[in-house]
Amino acid sequence: MFKKMLASIGIGGASVDTQLVDNRLQPGQIFHATIVIKGGDVAQQISGLDLALLTKIKVSGDNENYFKNHQLASWRLTESFEIKAGEIREIPFAGKLHPETPFTLLPVRNNQCQVWLQTGVDIDTALDPNDVDALDIQPTPVAEHVLNAMDSLGYVLFKADVEQGFLNTRAFSSTSGCYQELEFKPRSMGYNAVREVEVSLVCEAEQTHVLVELDRGFRGDGYQYFTLSNEASFGQVLEAFKANIR
Repeated sequence: MFKKMLASIGIGGASVDTQLVDNRLQPGQIFHATIVIKGGDVAQQISGLDLALLTKIKVSGDNENYFKNHQLASWRLTESFEIKAGEIREIPFAGKLHPETPFTLLPVRNNQCQVWLQTGVDIDTALDPNDVDALDIQPTPVAEHVLNAMDSLGYVLFKADVEQGFLNTRAFSSTSGCYQELEFKPRSMGYNAVREVEVSLVCEAEQTHVLVELDRGFRGDGYQYFTLSNEASFGQVLEAFKANIR
């Protein structure tokens, strides 16, 4: 009876561990994992098992900005079952990352981008054990071309974050409820030059949409948007950015 009471407040109860085959992924990629549930000191009824893909987003408040967790995707892994004391149960799983999952492996010191998987166990009358696994999200090949194109045009990536909201243009719209901003500054500043460039990418299976915000000093701000094939070469990406950053 005492062990059951302790398990009900999370002491000596069941635990969960998600074991990823590889935590280095790209947006839209399929990942594989094994979810390991270990029974505690007593048998417990588990109401369900869920896995969620999360990122941290910046929210613009009335007085100041703040960060909160944002769910990009979720999966129901199991329905109700009982885990016996000391039992080990393994559940194989394959899921697909949201195509707009933010990149986290970026060549920038001020990188505020985080992505992780969180596994939660719903246990009747008990605290929810959970497991958090950080993901390293690599830029796609066309996103790598974008970074290299900006470098070739004389811009340095100085900040990356994820913001709340949707990107909407006449040609495309985002769907995840957040968007990543890659902020670039020129290596040298000329008269009437572009002072800052913010680039956001909306990745899809066959193409990548690009929204560019330009801070052009005396000429004012401006927006450009265009779409790149995911098969585009570096030269094609470079020419697209040359045509739209001016």
